Amino acid sequence: MSSAQAAAERIAQLRSELDAHNYRYYVLDEPSVPDAEYDRLFNELKALEAEHPELITPESPTQRVGGEALQAFGQVRHEVPMLSLGNAFEEQDLLDFDRRVREGLDLPGGDLFGDGVSVVYSCEPKLDGLAVSLLYENGQLVRGATRGDGTTGEDITSNVRTVRNIPLKLHGSGWPAALEVRGEIYMPKEGFEALNARQLESGGKPFANPRNAAAGSLRQLDSKITASRPLELCAYGVGRSDGELPATHFDILQALKGWGLPISRELKRASGIAECQAYYRDIGERRDALPYEIDGVVFKVDAVAQQRELGFRAREPRWAIAHKFPAREELTELLGVEFQVGRTGAVTPVARLRPVQVAGVTVSNASLHNMDEVARLGVMVGDTVIVRRAGDVIPQVLGVVAERRPVDAQAIQVPQHCPVCGSAVERTQLVKRSKGRSSTSEGSIYRCVGRLACQAQLKQAIIHFVSRRAMDIDGLGDKIVEQLVDTGLVASPADLYKLHFEQLVVLDGFAELSSRNLLAAIEASRTPTLARFIYALGIPDVGEETAKLLARALGSLERIGKALPEVLTYLPDVGLEVAHEIRSFFEDEHNRQVIAALQGYLELQDEGDMHPQFAASTTLAELLGKLDIPFIASTGAQRLAERFGSLEAVIAADWLDLRQVERLNEKAARSLRDFFDVPANAARARAIEVQLLAFGMHWQSERKTAAGLPLAGQSWVLTGTLESMSRDVGKQRLEALGAKVAGSVSAKTACVVAGPGAGSKLGKARELGVTVLEEEAFLAELARLEG
Repeated sequence: MSSAQAAAERIAQLRSELDAHNYRYYVLDEPSVPDAEYDRLFNELKALEAEHPELITPESPTQRVGGEALQAFGQVRHEVPMLSLGNAFEEQDLLDFDRRVREGLDLPGGDLFGDGVSVVYSCEPKLDGLAVSLLYENGQLVRGATRGDGTTGEDITSNVRTVRNIPLKLHGSGWPAALEVRGEIYMPKEGFEALNARQLESGGKPFANPRNAAAGSLRQLDSKITASRPLELCAYGVGRSDGELPATHFDILQALKGWGLPISRELKRASGIAECQAYYRDIGERRDALPYEIDGVVFKVDAVAQQRELGFRAREPRWAIAHKFPAREELTELLGVEFQVGRTGAVTPVARLRPVQVAGVTVSNASLHNMDEVARLGVMVGDTVIVRRAGDVIPQVLGVVAERRPVDAQAIQVPQHCPVCGSAVERTQLVKRSKGRSSTSEGSIYRCVGRLACQAQLKQAIIHFVSRRAMDIDGLGDKIVEQLVDTGLVASPADLYKLHFEQLVVLDGFAELSSRNLLAAIEASRTPTLARFIYALGIPDVGEETAKLLARALGSLERIGKALPEVLTYLPDVGLEVAHEIRSFFEDEHNRQVIAALQGYLELQDEGDMHPQFAASTTLAELLGKLDIPFIASTGAQRLAERFGSLEAVIAADWLDLRQVERLNEKAARSLRDFFDVPANAARARAIEVQLLAFGMHWQSERKTAAGLPLAGQSWVLTGTLESMSRDVGKQRLEALGAKVAGSVSAKTACVVAGPGAGSKLGKARELGVTVLEEEAFLAELARLEG
């Protein structure tokens, strides 16, 4: 066999494998290989096609990167019009739709003896994207078009070919010779947030919402831009078809799925309008948890024969309706801006709005986030603004209707002095640390420097301190905390433990019973776990999970308070910026005084040794890596560690010594020497090593086992995506209980935790009869084992 023949065979094999992997990933939601393996196959195909360009075909998975920019889009006339749907805004609208359908089909109505004959509907979420038409001929994608006015759309073939989950060639067999698929191209929430972050980083303008982002991406004349956007398709129907299709809408979509086209995972059948109403309520409750934006639910008569019988009005089918959710965006007037002071001193602008109904709730305030956001929006007092509310999220101002700006509109100015305590308001400074260097730039947050002398900060700090997930002092609501601070009884969290009955009983709203109950709740909080106490302190960027991690890993308040930033980064999910926040908090003299005072009243639980997982857990190479020495990467650090064996030997190494290190170039050697010639750098490295020794984490420390822990000796596997925590955090919590977290399933595996997207590992676990826990059960088991 010639090399060209071998390449052709391998290219065909790779295309087939990649198509199969794409189908399992996008359509079945059952990834069959890790991303790294997919990338390896893709890159091999790309390299082979580069060597043999004559073998490149339009349907190859590599041909999604976009081609030459177009001068303009061509026009496409839809053979079967792409009609819009009628809308139902109230429940009665949906009931009327069902009545019209039953009358149109001449079905028996309900009476005193029954509900009559029910119509079967298909139900799926109404995605907020851009409707498209995809034409396949003999299984090959030959054209993509926008809906346009329903009769004529724009030819966006080159752009739709870049959308990753649109098959360029249909899978399986049995598809019609010509098949026009209709669907919605949308941008998932996660991809939208990442795109906007990139837009801001590059100085571009962020998109207002995922729908605008998707529509803008598909209307790019340069398809390379479209290819760079995180777009996905969801097929919802068929237009033209030269061949037989199943007899119901539900089964047509299942056929499309079998041919490689993604359909909604929420697709269901409903028998009768009551089941449709239940579906609408269920999707509405889960709306914010879905990975994409939806603005309602689409109900279609399921039987195609009944659809034909019902027919069409002038612009919409009689057999389908979109039951919309209440609007989440409205226009209103910005009446003014107030500045609130938070627990950390952040001075935040809050928009005061002319009250407006948004998603069924009256909104009169909205977040403006920070002054950078004010500048980005270009918003002024008096403007007409777009306000959005999503679920329980605080309403936010999305944009300005510039053409409605009044002549007397006023610019928004950040106050020079704190509106609560009068202290100076300063702009935060951002310190970016990389490769042993740091640079400072202005942050987006303005902060009151008054600290706990500022009553707003003091009140918020205490409200956080007593909250349910922190010290859990029942009866200390926001109003009571404000009263305690305003009367001067509490000027620090420690003052809560000085309160006595005579001080409380005379306050507004207090009586003998409520005073005694509050004192009892304060008394009951004197023995918190270390994790609760760390969380209660309100360290910036340290949430509940990070507090638990610090407590489990380091084991004592003393170690946490002493831990250097570089040592803290050995803990899972603790980055350098968070590590510096923790270190800065414990170095602050005022915070130290408050903690010392609290220790006089509290008895922390669960304090003990470092977790066995971290005993002798680091290496010299990792320590060198933590120092961020310019031009010393992980491989270079490993070679230095192998050559010198100790930190002191590395610090003392001269040019002659460094020349003995395998493949260490002159630039790296000079950088290492220059770095340690700075006394502060050498002192910092030594301090880290001293602390690693003190904590028992040093490579020369004694190794320990997790014997006696509830999961000691057990092997667990995590697969899929966990929604309540990262996989790293899940792994860390299991390891804290003594388990070994493995990367593959075997007969010795004790349990597999399967989140959404779990694939082959889940299948292997079921095949071997290994216990499988979904996320809810996993969280319950963690809570039980962690006590």
